This record gives sequence, C-alpha cells and structure tokens, in this order.
Amino acid sequence: MIPLSVLDLSPVPSGSNVAQSLRNTLDLAQHAEGWGFNRYWLAEHHNMPGIASAATSVVIAHVAQVTKTMRVGAGGIMLPNHAPLIIAEQFGTLAALHPGRIDLGLGRAPGTDMLTARALRRDLEASANNFPNDVVELMHYFSASEEGARLRAIPGEGEDVDVWILGSSLFGAQLAAMLGRPYAFASHFAPAEMAGALQIYRERFENGTRPHAMLGLNIVAADTDEEAQFLFSSQQQAFVNIRTGRPGQLPAPVEGYYETLDEHAKMVLEHALSCAIVGSKETVRKGLSAFIERWKPDELMITAMIHDHKKRVRSYEIVAEVMREANVGQAERVISAG
Repeated sequence: MIPLSVLDLSPVPSGSNVAQSLRNTLDLAQHAEGWGFNRYWLAEHHNMPGIASAATSVVIAHVAQVTKTMRVGAGGIMLPNHAPLIIAEQFGTLAALHPGRIDLGLGRAPGTDMLTARALRRDLEASANNFPNDVVELMHYFSASEEGARLRAIPGEGEDVDVWILGSSLFGAQLAAMLGRPYAFASHFAPAEMAGALQIYRERFENGTRPHAMLGLNIVAADTDEEAQFLFSSQQQAFVNIRTGRPGQLPAPVEGYYETLDEHAKMVLEHALSCAIVGSKETVRKGLSAFIERWKPDELMITAMIHDHKKRVRSYEIVAEVMREANVGQAERVISAG
C-alpha cells in the first residue's frame, strides 16, 4: 500500500480545553509513529474554538520532541499570514533540532474568517496575490547563502526542510508543478477540483525529480459501520456549524444527525465530505482500495475529527491494521511470484 500519513487539527471537543487537546495530539502522534504512519502534519487555523493548532510551529516542535523517526510538519502554514523570513527561521530552527524530519506545507488561504484574516494580514488582497513570490523567497532562504549576502535566515540557511505546496484549486497545482515541489490537495474538505488539479500537476511537473501528489482523506473507523457513522456525526456538525457562521468546539456525536438536516445542508456535506470512508475495518479496507485505484495518489493524508480521543486513536489504529495487512499481503505476493 502507498504511504499513509496523519493530519491532526488538534480538535477541542465540547467540554474539554486546549491543554487537553494538545496532550491528545502528543498521544496520537506517538501511537501513529509506532503504527508506521509516514508523517504527522498539523495545520494553521485561527479564531476557531474547536482547533488548538493556531501556533503551528510551536505544536510541531512539541510533537517532534516526543517522536523519533516519523516526519513532522505543517499541513499547512498559510504563508500570506507571515513574512517568509520568519517562517524560514521557525522551520530552520525545527530542522536544526530534528534533522531530516521536518516538512513545510504552504497554503495561500487565510485559514480563518475574513475578519481574522484582516487582523493577521492587514493587506489581505496584496498578501494573497504575492503568494508565489513569497514561496520562492522562502525557498531561497533555505538554500546556501551567496557570498556577501546581506539578508540571511539564521537558522534556516542550508537546512533540510521539505517544502510542499498545498491547494484546493488548480492554482496550487500549477505552482507546485512549476516549482517542482510535492503537492498536497485538500480533498478532505474541498474535493471539487481534485481531478483537474492532479492532471495539471502531473502533466506540467518540471524542475524536480518526479511529481509526488498526496490527497487528503477523511477516515472514521470503528468496530462496526453503525458506530463509525455515529462518530462521524461530530465532523458533520462541525462542518455545518462553520459553514453557517457558528464555529465552536467539536460537538459530541448525535444519533441520526444527518437525517435531521434540510436538503441544502445535506448537499453541502455530500459535496464537501465526499472523500470520506466511514465504517468498520472491512469497509475501510474496501474504501481505501477503491480510492487509491481511482485516483492513484502517491500518498494519503488521513484525518479524523472524532469527539472521544480514545475513539479517535482507535480509528487510526484500525487504519494502521488495514495498512499493515495490505503490506503483508503485497510482500507475500511478491515472494510467491519470485
């Protein structure tokens, strides 16, 4: 099976708090490393009561400190919110502390509502339009310094930071292809242009060794299909709440939640969360196989917004079991064929 990785938004469940959510992130990261997940990413979001990873580089340092081999990084940093030099210094520091393990995914969306985006960026339109130039500037800071250079990122210069381009539209695919960078598409919440983005990225890729496309995928796994659907209702509620201007902590699951929604809300969920596998181990196995066969990603980034932390850990454990069994089966077929 292709590599599977984890996207953790450090959810803050209703009735809990940020401190507990960050402890939960450490716990999940240590489990994920033991289960063989390839990388562990955290994302920049602001003014969202249900997400604890706003200070993303700080949380990445926290996770990298308690893991040993798994790559850790940002999925992503919303670069227009920051000066490229600052991000180069932050991730250069992370790379100096944890050599060969740091990823930096870059996005141009605000990662929040427009009011908060203006508080972060000040000049919102100009910041977004400068994204390609900011990416190039940031990558330059990681390269070896030219003799006599007056502006350098220390730490950052010469550090091994793997820079990714993130996207939910064709724009990011074009930029990633032009720069020859790995590309992560946000199909876990904005799948509409996934097919077009993948085609553009693969056909136009240049200046790199080979394209590497990672797709986001919601997987909520449990011991039964019914329990998984119940747990998934937390993510459904959270998405509807955000879309209707009522962000809050991650709601507790509700039996039969989907059936209570009007047709418009159902259409919103079916569109936004269409890249989701919800069910038992066998359902996950079949769903993963079908998704990989259809889209042929080089890697998958798995995310699960589950209210109960133990249930969330169990969900990833089930995915890891499917991954491990698929790898064993693949190895056995190779040996048999030899």
